[in-house]
Amino acid sequence: KVRKQSMFGDEDYYAPIKAGSIDGTDSIPHDHGIIRALQAHYDPSKDTEIRGDPKRTLFLAGLNYSTTEQSLHETFSKYGRLRRKKIVRDIVTGASKGYAFVEYEDERDFRDAYKATNHLIIDGRQIMVDYERERLQVGWVPRRLGGGVGGRKESGQLRFGGRHRPFKRPIMLRGVPWNGFNKDLHRRGNSRNQTDKEE
Repeated sequence: KVRKQSMFGDEDYYAPIKAGSIDGTDSIPHDHGIIRALQAHYDPSKDTEIRGDPKRTLFLAGLNYSTTEQSLHETFSKYGRLRRKKIVRDIVTGASKGYAFVEYEDERDFRDAYKATNHLIIDGRQIMVDYERERLQVGWVPRRLGGGVGGRKESGQLRFGGRHRPFKRPIMLRGVPWNGFNKDLHRRGNSRNQTDKEE
């Protein structure tokens, strides 16, 4: 039986420690945010503000704070009929938080927009477009709880594995091909352990 390709490739499950690693190989948390993410119990089904079909919903980040729902409609309706568009705003001031959700009527239009709109310029800002991970990726933890993907360098808490900041290959050892990297480290570790036992 052929396994259906996930929206997230091999990243079906969100792992905070892995997301905090530039090459996805860390085994211990390196910042306090990751520790918070590991301890978090996030359940998006309990958030009454989350609506619509996640398999037809785009997540938009990096928006200009002056961007409006009308601006989003003008841009994203070019790819198909929209069911919903929502800019996330501060509950007290009503000011935009710089990210939004756009839901399409048709899944094909949603996929076309996903492919075509990442890094688009809207109101002078280059935006990042991704799937709505919180209801699609198992174990997802949002940025406010120490998880997420992306982020700014100034924060010191970048998260990798997303469309904006994909994992990078580990630093290559001379003469060791990428597909043999982990096997080589494993072999060295076993050899060292054997030497210790003999001594």
